[in-house]
Amino acid sequence: MKISARNRLKGKVVDVTLGATTAHVRIDIGGSIITASITNEAVAELGLAAGKDAYAVVKASDVMVAVDD
Repeated sequence: MKISARNRLKGKVVDVTLGATTAHVRIDIGGSIITASITNEAVAELGLAAGKDAYAVVKASDVMVAVDD
């Protein structure tokens, strides 16, 4: 699939938590964890599961920052 986003980070899925409609997918990017919120349908279509390689695609309008204490 060709996409225009340039902010792609390769990593490994460490956890997928399904909700009512939205899933939280945790991806290890070189020792840092990124959590993505995507639809349960997208999780199924992409075949996401712990241990699989994946890319996190960052959309600038959806970037969140958290401080790690």
